[in-house]
Amino acid sequence: MSREFIIYTDESDRDGKYFANFYGGALIRSADVDAVRAELETAAAAAGLTAEIKWQKVSSGYLDRYKSMMDAFLRLVAEDRIKVRIMFTQRRFVPVGLSQYHREHAYHLLYYQFIKHAFGLQFANQRKQPVRLRIYLDKLPDKQEKNAVFTAFLAGLENCREFRRARIHVPQDQIAEVDSHDHVVLQCLDVVLGAMQFRLNDKHREGLREGEKPGSRTAAKEELYRHICTWLRRLHPNFNAGITTSTSGCIRNRWKHSYRHWLFRSREWQYDVSKVKPKLKRKTEDPGGATHEATPSGT
Repeated sequence: MSREFIIYTDESDRDGKYFANFYGGALIRSADVDAVRAELETAAAAAGLTAEIKWQKVSSGYLDRYKSMMDAFLRLVAEDRIKVRIMFTQRRFVPVGLSQYHREHAYHLLYYQFIKHAFGLQFANQRKQPVRLRIYLDKLPDKQEKNAVFTAFLAGLENCREFRRARIHVPQDQIAEVDSHDHVVLQCLDVVLGAMQFRLNDKHREGLREGEKPGSRTAAKEELYRHICTWLRRLHPNFNAGITTSTSGCIRNRWKHSYRHWLFRSREWQYDVSKVKPKLKRKTEDPGGATHEATPSGT
């Protein structure tokens, strides 16, 4: 009997000040999906979150409700009933040698790399029974024709060597654009993804003069980010949001870990010192050094 994984994906902030091209994914095994949805919907109702849950809606008045919602979501992550992956690029590492095609299709090529690599799916199927992927993409911003080409491209993943060996299938009719309003898992993913891009791009400091305190909405977002990180440091005691999460010496942890970050960097790049955060300008090495890289070639 074949198994099935459902992957929900979202993206955010293509042009952040320091970090850009944020992609997020939440993977749930089909055997768990109904219970996971029910638990999250119950948690949302208990928190009084009757409208769509979104990072943009976080405020001081809703902070406790969002903390409660993140507790429910991240508890499921800690139990490995949901796997979350966040990928992003760092502006100081500027890709070189890219063709015009790469530049025009960067959004979709990075999306492809994210789905192909971020979950470590090549290590997900030790029993070698067929596994089917169902992929729910939050509404894509490009034209319908371009998005159709992209979904066909994603379906071709099952022909790559890693997926063939793992017997992972990606039927094109199981790849769909969806509205996050109808999927509570996507809504929770949006909050985690939003928190990471908010903090990594220093949005908690935007427009502030030295010694000035942020407004209540910004302060609430900063507190929610810290609340989320409290959970993540239970999973990874040395968790650093801005680098690739360590595999702790075992490459199979790319699949086994329930939560991971991936700092994506092209194989060929040049350093742009103007994009370095002020506190890092005196450092000569990349703190934490990304360990999982891929060329955005789409192949």
